[in-house]
Amino acid sequence: MTQKRQAQPSRRKPDFRHAATLLATHDSVIARLVDEGGPPRIPAPNETHFATLVRSIVYQQLAGPAARAIHGRLIAALDDDVAADRVLNTGPEVLRACGLSTRKVESLRDLATKTLDGTVVLDPRRLARIDDEEIINRLSTVKGIGRWSAQMFLIFQLRRLDVWPVDDLGVRKGYALAWSIPTPTPKQLEALGEPYRPYRSVVAWYCWRTVELSSGTGVALPVGQATAATAPQKGVAR
Repeated sequence: MTQKRQAQPSRRKPDFRHAATLLATHDSVIARLVDEGGPPRIPAPNETHFATLVRSIVYQQLAGPAARAIHGRLIAALDDDVAADRVLNTGPEVLRACGLSTRKVESLRDLATKTLDGTVVLDPRRLARIDDEEIINRLSTVKGIGRWSAQMFLIFQLRRLDVWPVDDLGVRKGYALAWSIPTPTPKQLEALGEPYRPYRSVVAWYCWRTVELSSGTGVALPVGQATAATAPQKGVAR
């Protein structure tokens, strides 16, 4: 039977790879996943925090090629300046002409408004002083951004190490495959993640990686994130 002990934080601030190594010393399943899947690959963000959230809204419930085309037209309409004030100064009809639905235009404008009034905090120094749950709560006030989208922002943009997206179907399926159990419910997965604090983002990554390796269809990370290359697991809660 696999022995699970809660991993203890390192004295130095770990990155995803270091965290995976620490987890592997405490859990034989994680050790196997590291051997089979390699170290976690979470590329450094290449967009501003605001631009990443804009991308997340645009990509929701769209196939990759369509989302990329609409997002490209949006960037052009903003003259490559994806900033809150720029979005608000661009007429809704211009945004809709990019292929965005009325609802997504409302979401983008709501995000821009709440970024400028401070409801959504995107300043790096302020973000460093805010815990994960507060960031999720603030982002979730924006139309079109739910808990799942906020969690993806935490993992892939802010690179927070202890995010556990229990509503993500890919994480649930990957956990079931890796630990050879029936697919857990979100509530069950919440409890199953406890031994892996404070590095549950790493475990989530290996769940996605397990789905990828089992299907052979390519990277199974969520699309719409600046760091994710291809298609997501469908059925996640946004």
